[in-house]
Amino acid sequence: MYVMKCSLGEEFTQGKINRYGKIELSPSSGVLNYGQGLYEGLKAYRKTDGSILLFRPEENARRLQTGAERMCMPSPSVDQFVDAVKQAVQANRRWVPPPGKGSLYIRPLLIGSGPILGLAPSPEYTFMTYTSPVGNYFKEGSAPLNLVVAEEFHRATPGGTGGIKSITNYAPVLKPQTDAKSKGFSDVLYLDSVNKRYLEEVSSCNIFVVKGNTISTPATLGTILSGVTRKSIIEIARGYGYQVEERLVSVDELMDADEVFCTGTAVVVAQVGSVTYGGRRFEYGTGAATVSQRLHSTLTGIQTGLLEDKMGWTVEID
Repeated sequence: MYVMKCSLGEEFTQGKINRYGKIELSPSSGVLNYGQGLYEGLKAYRKTDGSILLFRPEENARRLQTGAERMCMPSPSVDQFVDAVKQAVQANRRWVPPPGKGSLYIRPLLIGSGPILGLAPSPEYTFMTYTSPVGNYFKEGSAPLNLVVAEEFHRATPGGTGGIKSITNYAPVLKPQTDAKSKGFSDVLYLDSVNKRYLEEVSSCNIFVVKGNTISTPATLGTILSGVTRKSIIEIARGYGYQVEERLVSVDELMDADEVFCTGTAVVVAQVGSVTYGGRRFEYGTGAATVSQRLHSTLTGIQTGLLEDKMGWTVEID
């Protein structure tokens, strides 16, 4: 794993590759006591010729910088971030699965590692990047997801940290997610906390609704994470001539949608077979002849090098 440190008020300079293993933290470290931490997620893919591709790592770097500013943390530069990711993948390249068998998940972490008993920014920060080979995120594999709308819980509030990848955003969704899975659902779809009627996102991925030639997705207005996969799918869809709208999407629009799908680094593009809301189950089109499948095929083709990357999104690792 790649590790780099710096003190508050300074800049990150030079990191190094260490063996993957336990890290030492003070019991009073900022991340343990106050949740001062961010993470990112991206993947490396093996091409048929054996070389390895990254997908838009500079987007993750910029998102980390945005989150770090909100959390009063120094952050690596874009070049430092991308270099750290490259070094981590290079050191673990034997773990990158063969084409079609998965990918190497990359987890950059930025944490307040220094001791701070009072509520204040940590005096020291650690940026690390580790990896793991992965397959499908959901146990359903490529089967359509069955979501349930959360009516009691909310993922984020205006003015909070829902729009950044703070570590504090994720533990609170475990309770509703566990409850949903115990009832046979794949995951939870959250509504806004003010009006309780506009779609926000699923526990760890963005949501899209398809009606005719129009693809709608909730606008990122501070409570929704601006996903790299989300951004890429929007650009691909517009390139195919679909009308893509980033706006407030009412939960009522689920009732007559043609398709619903999720996007994210982990899930890529996942078709939604049904959404249950207010005790009613709404079903959607799935399968090979869908908009989501067309977008999925194009995205994964670019990510794995099977399609020409006309967007300049991929980065090859030597």
